[in-house]
Amino acid sequence: MEKKYNHFETSVIHAGYDAKEMLGSLASPLFQTSTFTFETAEQGERRFAGEEEGYIYTRLGNPTVTILEEKIAELENGERGLAFGSGMAAVSAVLIALTKANDHILCSSGLYGCTYGLLSMMKEKYNIEHDFSTMESKDAIRALVRPETACIYVETPINPTMKLIDLKMVAEVAHEKGIPVVVDNTFSSPYLQRPLELGCDVVLHSATKYIGGHGDVIAGLAVGKKEFLDEVAMTTLKDIGGVMAPFDAWLLIRGLKTLPIRVDRHCDNAEKLFEKLRSHPKVANVYYPNDEEHSDYPIREKQMKRGGGLVSFEIKGSKKDAQRLLNSLKFIKIAVSLGDAETLIQHPATMTHSVVPEETRLEMGITDQLIRLSAGLEAWEDIWADLEQALDSL
Repeated sequence: MEKKYNHFETSVIHAGYDAKEMLGSLASPLFQTSTFTFETAEQGERRFAGEEEGYIYTRLGNPTVTILEEKIAELENGERGLAFGSGMAAVSAVLIALTKANDHILCSSGLYGCTYGLLSMMKEKYNIEHDFSTMESKDAIRALVRPETACIYVETPINPTMKLIDLKMVAEVAHEKGIPVVVDNTFSSPYLQRPLELGCDVVLHSATKYIGGHGDVIAGLAVGKKEFLDEVAMTTLKDIGGVMAPFDAWLLIRGLKTLPIRVDRHCDNAEKLFEKLRSHPKVANVYYPNDEEHSDYPIREKQMKRGGGLVSFEIKGSKKDAQRLLNSLKFIKIAVSLGDAETLIQHPATMTHSVVPEETRLEMGITDQLIRLSAGLEAWEDIWADLEQALDSL
């Protein structure tokens, strides 16, 4: 789609919406309706036949949801956006649309726990195999691509180890074989990273996180080529039914307006906390994309605007020590989401990735000592004071 605005900060506010078309309403209206009326029976027939544009039923489309879809498409520089009732609804709809029985999916070396669970179910029910790759080189990717590989699925930064994948390199190898690349861009948001501009084919978001930004909505988004997402819209979205409610779309439209300001503050705080954590005697390792000493830092410089708002760290101790640290916090919240105004902390091994078998989890780098922190919008000094007293209590 053609970009209407030159700068991201303008697009998040104005893209996808024209007040003149909505009686001059400054805020995007909320079309809180399940169905739409037809002027005549013949008009209903034409719309169901696809001969006339117009709304039919909110599971098939809604004006508030359309505003969000057009906005996210422009922000990710894609042809079409598609909204879902959750991040996992977006992941499952896209992966099911791309695969059939006996296919194969090549994945990055770490995945969100529920994505892993979905892949396990697809293997059990439909014999759709999957492999994990470090994707550190073109040869590493080529070595695991099969004739039946239907897509390559990537998280970067990987949840929760913060490892980075070179998306341009992955796309180059995939397209040699005619294989689409799907990227979960939740941790970065389109403000920090735009995979489609690097040659990837589909971008996914748990819009619950940075795009919503206020911890009050569950939602998912996909962006890519119009032809493919048209197919998804009329098959795995429409027929499985993981659609977004109009009110949730309205909340996301509102949240998006402040995305650049919020994400910059998240990044500012994460950078400060990273520096503090790496020098604390109770911390063994800290993982953050903006670490200039990390081997992945050149990838961060190449494809991410900043390092993001997530920091993971390993403590010196046991699982019980990790849990004791979380229980010692005063105002930092123990919760499994991210991108909210509040600083959130969780223990991946027993929470977000608990569904992953221990052997596989450890291969992903998720130890019992690993903790994931989502830096909020509070003063970083207060966040650190709370973390420090909890670390000192170990």
